[in-house]
Amino acid sequence: MTKAEIVANISDKSGIEKADVLRVVEDLMKEVKSSLEKGDNVYLRGFGSFTVKTRAEKTGRNISKNTTIKIPAHNIPAFKPAKIFVEGVKKNVPVK
Repeated sequence: MTKAEIVANISDKSGIEKADVLRVVEDLMKEVKSSLEKGDNVYLRGFGSFTVKTRAEKTGRNISKNTTIKIPAHNIPAFKPAKIFVEGVKKNVPVK
């Protein structure tokens, strides 16, 4: 599902114009991004948590030059879904 499809679905269900829904969705994404950039976590009850995780420094290899390189410690964004979110997804996925 794309952002445009999400906006269209919300607009259809709520009766709010697509432009207004798009503005709210984009503002939500900007707010989550700016909070994570500042190091603040975002908690959405019933949905999940957007957090900042720190990756430790490690040694990597450049296979084309056959040399080792140091990859410095860095932060990455992470998402942990809420328990109710995970349970809902598990119920709707057919087992292969």
